[in-house]
Amino acid sequence: MYREPEIAEDTRARMLAWRRDIHAHPETAFEEHRTANIVAQALRLMGMSVHRGLGGTGLVGTLKNGEGPGIALRADLDALNMQELGDHEHKSTCNGKMHGCGHDGHTAMLLGAAEHLSRHKPFKGTVHFVFQPAEENEGGGRKMVEEGLFNLFPADAVYGMHNFPGMPRGQFGIRTGTMTAYLDTFEIDITGKGCHGAMPETGVDSVVIAAQLVNALQTIVSRRTSATESAVVSVTQIHGGDTWNVIPENVVLRGTVRTLDAAIQDNVEAMMGQVCTGVAQMSGASIALDYRRGYPGVVNTPGETVAAVAAAASLVGSEQVDIDIKPAMGSEDFAFMLQERPGAYIGIGAGEGENPHPLHNPYYDFNDAILPLGAAYWVALVKRQLAA
Repeated sequence: MYREPEIAEDTRARMLAWRRDIHAHPETAFEEHRTANIVAQALRLMGMSVHRGLGGTGLVGTLKNGEGPGIALRADLDALNMQELGDHEHKSTCNGKMHGCGHDGHTAMLLGAAEHLSRHKPFKGTVHFVFQPAEENEGGGRKMVEEGLFNLFPADAVYGMHNFPGMPRGQFGIRTGTMTAYLDTFEIDITGKGCHGAMPETGVDSVVIAAQLVNALQTIVSRRTSATESAVVSVTQIHGGDTWNVIPENVVLRGTVRTLDAAIQDNVEAMMGQVCTGVAQMSGASIALDYRRGYPGVVNTPGETVAAVAAAASLVGSEQVDIDIKPAMGSEDFAFMLQERPGAYIGIGAGEGENPHPLHNPYYDFNDAILPLGAAYWVALVKRQLAA
């Protein structure tokens, strides 16, 4: 069962225009001034009050219709620092920046829902439309929360949505509990004793020690974490040395850790410390681990997940809503909002044909065909949670 979304044709046209304009003019973390201006102007034309500057370039539009509870709906504004390689009329005009994750579409869908709701007001209560900066790596969601998002805009629950190119258009995916991974990063500074490359016995070889450490870190997942638990430890950078015949004094390793449970996160951090200490003692080098907690996991609360499932099913049928989707090892700073309020984060299928370009791919482009369905999901959720 698929019911055509109730979004009016003029709203659909505006969503398409907003999406493609924002795509052509991508702005990265905390620099989303033009994008925020477009959103603010659109919300004001809908008759909403708009609060700007929260989280730097973030903004919140508020729509109130009588007395009742309040909920918050969130979309992200920022693009990625990557070069777009696709070829279409709305291709990025900013060298080295592109909307490679679909935040342009997320923004357009939430604006479309805001326009529909402001016209018809099929609810009683308050809806806060939260447009967040800097989701990619920089924690704009955390900054909005720290600056008083839910004190300024009280909400009983908060909801988010992301496009999934790997899921067919017309489907949704969600789960109760952990939806995305906890994201941490690390830097390991190895200090040995530099020496001539022809006489390694006179030094402490930081390069060899780095290689040993890379291998040893992998045993945390393969031999010290249960096969029924999920963890990823990836060394993504190795820096050291300046010339061919000198063994360097220092080598630096950097990388990322992903887990799906806070207890596993704690265990991995502790085991990384143990591995570094052990390799240092064995090799005679000094090894310093700098482990940095990043984004927490997105953890959907039960009641709000049920509401999200019901809203999606009202549009596409329950058979098209996967209620036990596999958790993703990617991360999402919507998690900071879910630490403050109950809520749910859902995936909307955007796949079309075989082998669609994935997120963060230089040829990726948001699937405009899902704009009406995404807006209709937000409308259905509001109607359910703020029943008139």
